[in-house]
Amino acid sequence: MSDGMKDKAKAIGNKVKGEAKDQWGSATDDSQRKAEGKRDKAKGEAQDTIADVKNKNK
Repeated sequence: MSDGMKDKAKAIGNKVKGEAKDQWGSATDDSQRKAEGKRDKAKGEAQDTIADVKNKNK
């Protein structure tokens, strides 16, 4: 598996984890969990962008 594909997989994982935390935070009125979810989603977006650059530069 190429580095770009590994980064894509990590990105998807962080986006899914972030969305789950964000939704759980909303459902339980837990602002800290909601913020963690938003950070995880942002991290996933950054990883996704990095993966795109790596795949494009091949």
